[in-house]
Amino acid sequence: MPTLAAVLAGTFAAGLLVGDGELPVPALHGQAGHFLLAHVITLVPAVSLLYGLGRGDLRTESVAGRHLRGLDVGLALALAATGTACGGLAYAAGQGALALVLARNTAGYLGLALLAHPLIGHRPAAAVLATVPLLCSAAGWSPDSHPRPWAWPLHPADSPAALAAVGLLLLTGAACTLRAPPPPTTLRLLDR
Repeated sequence: MPTLAAVLAGTFAAGLLVGDGELPVPALHGQAGHFLLAHVITLVPAVSLLYGLGRGDLRTESVAGRHLRGLDVGLALALAATGTACGGLAYAAGQGALALVLARNTAGYLGLALLAHPLIGHRPAAAVLATVPLLCSAAGWSPDSHPRPWAWPLHPADSPAALAAVGLLLLTGAACTLRAPPPPTTLRLLDR
């Protein structure tokens, strides 16, 4: 938990220091829009969470006396809530709408991490998360330079559609993590 708190604080500090720094990314479809470095830096807390979730033995954890998946979901949701609080405080302190975008995107990537981790594992999930901002930057802009509805990281801070998408990602990710079947606890020998 201290590592995740430090990563979250570092992400917000770096995101606010970089400000509106843009990355040059060509558009594959539609017109290229503004792709901020803050759209990528918010991946760091989710990837750090995935690293922590992947450190244990899933077979051992599935038979533990405590409900560890519930604790994993609780940790991710607490991290998203803390990021939202940090974004709100930074916005109230005059840091602008970028602080709200940082909070929203951090929560969205945490929801994606919860969704992907039980389905494909922590390492492939981190790779999938890394492709999301690249896909959004390359194909997420419409010809009139507005973000497409599915490209939630690119939407402005006041976008209700992006906020709804992030909420849906968090709820779906939490449900997926809690309902995922446990890995097998025994090894099957090849039938002869």
